[in-house]
Amino acid sequence: MTDPRPGRDLDLVLFGATGFTGGLTADYLAAHAPTGLRWAIAGRNADKLEAVRRRLADEGASDVEVLVADSADAAALADVARRTRVVATTIGPYLEHGGPLVGACAEAGTDYVDLTGEPEFVDRMFLEHHQTALRTGARLVHACGFDSIPHDLGAYFTVRQLPSDQPITLRGVVRSGGTFSGGTFHSALNQFSRAREMRKTYAARRRAETRPEGRSSRSVGGKPHRDPVLGYWLLPLPTIDAIVVARSGAALEAYGPKFRYSHWAGTKTLRYAAGGAVGVGALTVASQVKPLRDLLLSKVPQGSGPDAAKREKSWFTVDFVGEAGGRTVHTRVSGGDPGYTETAKMLSEAALCLALDDNPEAAGQVTPVQAMGDALLARLQAAGIRFETL
Repeated sequence: MTDPRPGRDLDLVLFGATGFTGGLTADYLAAHAPTGLRWAIAGRNADKLEAVRRRLADEGASDVEVLVADSADAAALADVARRTRVVATTIGPYLEHGGPLVGACAEAGTDYVDLTGEPEFVDRMFLEHHQTALRTGARLVHACGFDSIPHDLGAYFTVRQLPSDQPITLRGVVRSGGTFSGGTFHSALNQFSRAREMRKTYAARRRAETRPEGRSSRSVGGKPHRDPVLGYWLLPLPTIDAIVVARSGAALEAYGPKFRYSHWAGTKTLRYAAGGAVGVGALTVASQVKPLRDLLLSKVPQGSGPDAAKREKSWFTVDFVGEAGGRTVHTRVSGGDPGYTETAKMLSEAALCLALDDNPEAAGQVTPVQAMGDALLARLQAAGIRFETL
């Protein structure tokens, strides 16, 4: 494939390799990147980065470069973005730390991937950088971890088995056994505390973005109930995933003339569903009271996570039930530890896909499916994440 950005001396730069999830991402790249990949790790602490580089060298990745750049140093970020084809970052919460790096990539025409599940951050980046990225050809792809790769790619995998000339109704049901990262918890709690700002930014984006002509796509909510196909009790899941899926639906005609997606957590009993609803409600209330929010954040530190033995026992499934033209399809995406191991794998494969593969024509802020589609689906399957039709 012809390099669309000739003259760059790096294929991929990873920000955040000194953190827990970032370290797992660096390890995955060291183990799975093809021979000849030119890549570097970047961050603000040269000593910690050098320690990671030595560890990667011991694992066989001896040619990884170290770049020192603070997430608030616009000039240093611009220098990094101009050198590489793709930037991947695990440094969150993104609303606090992520904006300058997105801006640097948009201006340089450099592809960008992250792990954010923060709707307000994604919408702010659209408002601030989408037009620049359209001009330069950069692909800004948020939510490339458990938020929202299994859901976005799983929905895409499912709707392609349904007639594209009929309205499509799809629901995704998430189940997991594992621990989510401290960074994810911090991001979620901060978003709960900013509900008003989040709604305001979402509305501003809706006014600014174009909509497909002759088609519609949106996410829909609902009340807890028992799923007639899966047999689980369903609890509405207020994550960014449904928004991402709906945006892919708006972008691609394969999702039909009228696409509706709903997103749920699935439990085996009504008691667990009720407990989950109470738990989410309590966190939402606590997030509004700063002393309580600070206490909760202190209990789940960022940059740490479970050991390999605990991660090995963790798992996730996302069941999809799609209906169109009188036909019903049931599919499932499944894998191992969602919060750490599989998230590092998903981010790595997305970054490698943008750097190396033949992808759809796209620019601006786009979803994983818009940016990578079949190429990323093939990579995830080859990496051990299962996509099945049941």
